[in-house]
Amino acid sequence: MKEYSFTPQGTCSSQIDFSIDDNGKLHNVVFHGGCPGNTKAVAKLLEGYDAKAAVDLLKGNPCGTRGTSCADQLARGVEKALGQ
Repeated sequence: MKEYSFTPQGTCSSQIDFSIDDNGKLHNVVFHGGCPGNTKAVAKLLEGYDAKAAVDLLKGNPCGTRGTSCADQLARGVEKALGQ
């Protein structure tokens, strides 16, 4: 399992940590900052979820007028990790 740290842009979250296992599944998603109820729920829902499917599901999801969200930033971080 490989661990990643992503610095989001345009959100209240200052860092997102996650792991992707050899089967392409997400684990241990942790948001530092952001809306605790929402970020904890997203992390729980994505435990063991296919990383590529998570990107497809969450990318482009806005928070108000910001044009991005913690979930969107997670998707961008996972997408970057998958491209490495």
